[in-house]
Amino acid sequence: MINLLLVALAPICVIILYIYYKDKYNKEPKRLLLATFALGAFVSVIITTVIYLGFDLVLPLKDAFSVPQQVIKAFLVVGLTEEFSKYVIVKYFAQPKAAFDEPYDGIMYALMVSMGFAATENILYVMESGYVTGIMRAFTAVPAHATFGILMGYFMGKAKFSKHRIAYNLLGLLLAVVFHGFYDVFLFINFIPGIWIGAIISLILGIILSHKAIKAHQKNSNFNPENFNH
Repeated sequence: MINLLLVALAPICVIILYIYYKDKYNKEPKRLLLATFALGAFVSVIITTVIYLGFDLVLPLKDAFSVPQQVIKAFLVVGLTEEFSKYVIVKYFAQPKAAFDEPYDGIMYALMVSMGFAATENILYVMESGYVTGIMRAFTAVPAHATFGILMGYFMGKAKFSKHRIAYNLLGLLLAVVFHGFYDVFLFINFIPGIWIGAIISLILGIILSHKAIKAHQKNSNFNPENFNH
């Protein structure tokens, strides 16, 4: 069991440390990062479970081989539900904190929420399905959750120091939902031969954009907020 836990949590730790050490100027309090991670691990899972049940009652998906139904499931049931629960934590818990004092912090806190969510999800999958699943998810689902968080956090970092806070916050949420939805829909319609390649392509694109987002906020950090209000 301990070995399975290590397999499940190792990629989470690697990604967190990588993004943490990319924060060049004013690293976040570790206690606040851990609290954000914990909220992602527990609150997000509870919220999504409740909302999933609500969707199942209101909009049951009857045909597993229906592309339109799987699109609804990918974008609305899974993508919107999971990313909105993460968004709420960043918006109402992390963003108002005084420690959230530079654009890069949006990436850091959104990543912590996403990795908290991914940790709980990964533990459940790996405990049920074993080492092979853990290794596969280390290179697919876990980095995918990281990219969703980074892309959301990029715009939420801009929002904190902008006159257009609402627009930037919602843009971050929208981008995370879109990438999450595209990643999942290609996996959900795997009854179409070879369609899963679309998930890999969306993941690679997400990683490329996440790298650009990190670079951009590294430049925008250690800044004068008065010059960032645009």
